[in-house]
Amino acid sequence: MEMQSLSSVLEASLDPAQNKKAETVLLEQQGHPDFPLRLLQIAASDQWTATARLASALYFKNYIRRNWTDEDGNYKLPEDTADAIKRELIGLMVRVPANIQYQLGDAVGVIADSDFWRRWDTLVDDLVSRLTPDNARTNNGVLQVAHSIFKRWRPLYRSDELFTEINHVLSKFGEPFVQLLRSTDILIDQSNSEKAALSQYFSTMNLMMKLLYDLSVQDLPPIFEDNMQSVTSLLHKYLIYDNPLLHSDSDSEAGPQEFVKSGIFEVLVLYAEKYEDAFGPFVEQFIGSSWNLLTTIGLDTKNDILVSKALQFLTSITRMSQHAHAFNNDDTMSQVIERVVLPNLSLRDSDMEIFEDEPIEFIRRDLEGSDSDTRRRAATDFLQQLLAQFHRLVTDIVLRYINHYLSDYTKNPSARWKSKDTAVYLYSSIAAKGAVTASQGVKSVNELVNVLEFFQTHVARDLMSDANVEPILRVDAIKFLYVFRSQITREQWRDAFPMVVTQLGSSEYVVYTYAAIAVERVLALTDDSKQAVISQADVEPLSAQLLQHVFQLIKSKPDPAKLQENEFLMRCVMRVLVVIRDGVVAFTDSVLAHFIKITQIISQNPANPRFYYYHFEALGAFIRFAAPSQPEKLENGLYPIFGHILQNDVQEFVPYVFQLFAALLEANPSGTLTAYYVSLVPPILSPELWASKGNVPALVRLLSSLIARGASQMAEGGQLQSILAIFQSLIGTRANEIHGFELLESIVAHFTSSAIDPYFVTILQLLFTRLQNSKTDAFISRFVRLYHSISARVDSGLGADWFISHANRVQDGVLTNGTSIYVQLYLSIILPDTQKLVRPLDRKIAVISLCKTVTDSNAFAERYRKGWAFTCEALLKLLETPPILVTMDDTVVDHDVDDMSFGVGFTQLQTIRRPARDYWPDVTDVKIWVGRQLQEANARQAGKIKEFANQRLSESPQALEILSMYMSR
Repeated sequence: MEMQSLSSVLEASLDPAQNKKAETVLLEQQGHPDFPLRLLQIAASDQWTATARLASALYFKNYIRRNWTDEDGNYKLPEDTADAIKRELIGLMVRVPANIQYQLGDAVGVIADSDFWRRWDTLVDDLVSRLTPDNARTNNGVLQVAHSIFKRWRPLYRSDELFTEINHVLSKFGEPFVQLLRSTDILIDQSNSEKAALSQYFSTMNLMMKLLYDLSVQDLPPIFEDNMQSVTSLLHKYLIYDNPLLHSDSDSEAGPQEFVKSGIFEVLVLYAEKYEDAFGPFVEQFIGSSWNLLTTIGLDTKNDILVSKALQFLTSITRMSQHAHAFNNDDTMSQVIERVVLPNLSLRDSDMEIFEDEPIEFIRRDLEGSDSDTRRRAATDFLQQLLAQFHRLVTDIVLRYINHYLSDYTKNPSARWKSKDTAVYLYSSIAAKGAVTASQGVKSVNELVNVLEFFQTHVARDLMSDANVEPILRVDAIKFLYVFRSQITREQWRDAFPMVVTQLGSSEYVVYTYAAIAVERVLALTDDSKQAVISQADVEPLSAQLLQHVFQLIKSKPDPAKLQENEFLMRCVMRVLVVIRDGVVAFTDSVLAHFIKITQIISQNPANPRFYYYHFEALGAFIRFAAPSQPEKLENGLYPIFGHILQNDVQEFVPYVFQLFAALLEANPSGTLTAYYVSLVPPILSPELWASKGNVPALVRLLSSLIARGASQMAEGGQLQSILAIFQSLIGTRANEIHGFELLESIVAHFTSSAIDPYFVTILQLLFTRLQNSKTDAFISRFVRLYHSISARVDSGLGADWFISHANRVQDGVLTNGTSIYVQLYLSIILPDTQKLVRPLDRKIAVISLCKTVTDSNAFAERYRKGWAFTCEALLKLLETPPILVTMDDTVVDHDVDDMSFGVGFTQLQTIRRPARDYWPDVTDVKIWVGRQLQEANARQAGKIKEFANQRLSESPQALEILSMYMSR
């Protein structure tokens, strides 16, 4: 493809109307070896439009993420192409616009994860060589690359390898960095009347603050420690620096000064918390400057991040007793609360504008744990740290202010409602001890206050009143219940819950959304004995109306992007369905219709991963509880929309759809494959579907479910070979080996031994090759489990002897040293690693397998006499700590969505997670079962088991005694 055509296609990839077609063309172009270099050429050249250049940088970033290395760290690209990319990328980064720099910087980070520093040991020298004394644009490009690489250190755990890398960087980059810091300081002084130059140098200073953090995050570099006085002097200089030329013209957009000062505060927090010995002598000047900044800075939103960072610094300082003592008197503490805490806790006009104009943004900022860079969150953290240090003093002072604000509110409720908002927020801040947990809310409260009394006296009326209560006060009341939900008893919740549900009927977006959030969290709440606070019986009578109303709220804006804006509503739907369980059967038709309509709309443009995750979780719950009693209704309703998603390759939804297909199949009580599922098998076996990593776990789940019901049909249709080809591709990679074993275990469990027999030697060759060349702990564990799954199935024509007969046909069954392959495998892997099995079901299968080997294997009876004794000993060792099988209940495991990653990939749906399968449910007490098996086999074989034991365990008298005890029970 010509460069002009490629540029046009890239530009079209950013247009929603042309995106799908453009993506298809670009995927075809990826086969050309010079494709990534051509992307870089377009991103680098100003002969192309700005849109095309940005699109090219974006596509390059995503291409590198997918194609740089495999899971073993080997290049997926030709090595000369990889080297050319690394060679070109740095030079290109220093000369492209900032928006393209940012995208390419992400690509550099991906490459660095794999190659830096040992496969890219020239990188730091290259960066240093490009630094200049006074060319800010070039320097900024170099620093952006450096930050893209070094920021990877921030979340990492300490290790020798990590510190080797950091020391490599510091040995080459440390001195030039300090020199650039000083020279940039001089250039700023020299340019204090030239706005353009000053802005460029402040961009340099901003990047250098990020790098100062990156380079210090794991340990304090000696070069910074040796220059601590000059470094801290420079930090302080720019913390109090002010030049009108750098003031932002906008009330909402931060300017260069705010960015640099925010970066300085991040460094100060790091140094105060980690390097107190070195930083301590210089900290006083920053405390005073922070106080001055916080008491003089305006309330404009452009200052929000800076104010929050300053408050975070003071919070860190307050943790240090030698600095915190300065606050320990009534006057000082009152000033701190009045001049620093209260102004940043109180609602501003700009906050109310967001409340009205961008309500979903207001909710996301306001929710506990999601607003770490807002003034309110930072001021609350500061106040709570003061409370932790001076418990009674802070409580008494804050209660005075709360009473003042409540009194002010009562003078004119309609005009002074903000006073009450501040009072309620203040009260929540000092009443809560510790973090607000996702599952329980506040678990511990300040013993100097009475949460329930405050709610009943001041807050509850805002939920009960039919009068015109200001919406924000209704939100405060709902949030109060949400935060302190664990402090409210089951009986009290029975009175409070209907009040919260009623607020779903509000016309105010934030009010009904907060009501949905509170309803969802309260329905998930359990007491100390893990019993639900709000039971199924409590919810079921109002569930139909509740769900109908929430569905209508979701569908009130039919535009695909707007409909999926509010994930909190869909999470509420999910929770109600989980709680009422099969209670949904009574109104299946309406719920099914809502799900179909919403799925149709959002499949046009998947825009909010959290929304559609909860949508499919809710649909999973619906299938789980409604499908067993009316499978045809759900299948007929959902097949068309699921088919539409697959046919149109809605990539974000495909892994979810495969999971839901599996759940529908598993819920159907017929135990057979319908014609629809039979028709699904050929496309599911097509290699193209399995090429997407995100599809693999879901496809394995679905294919395993199909095998469980249709193995005989698949064998007759010649489809086992195709299934085994999929197994072969999965088992060959570390990323998918577990899924390969899962598929193979399904084959072993459901296909007949005669169907598997022609292929099993080849299967073993693949497994033995991996064991010999690139085994992992996970691979060994799953191999051992697979062995036991086969060995335990003597009644199905499998068993240890069947495995041995096939193992002996691999390389004639003999290793180069003359040892039997099976013997080596059994003694060096199977027996020792059996004891490492952790999961109760795996240990149970191992017990059954070893017992069947002792009682039924001819090979062990006649050929492997020592092996028979070793097997007995391994069996008895397992029985010392027998697997205790947990009775599986139907509880849906709750996961915090913020801990999960989203995108085009696989996300497990918890509502339809398949429990581990127990193929021997009748075996409940393994000790009793083993004893019975040994006795029956001994009787069946005319006393041979007892004879073998006496002969072969003669050197292990303790084992013989224990085995005899089992046989005599």
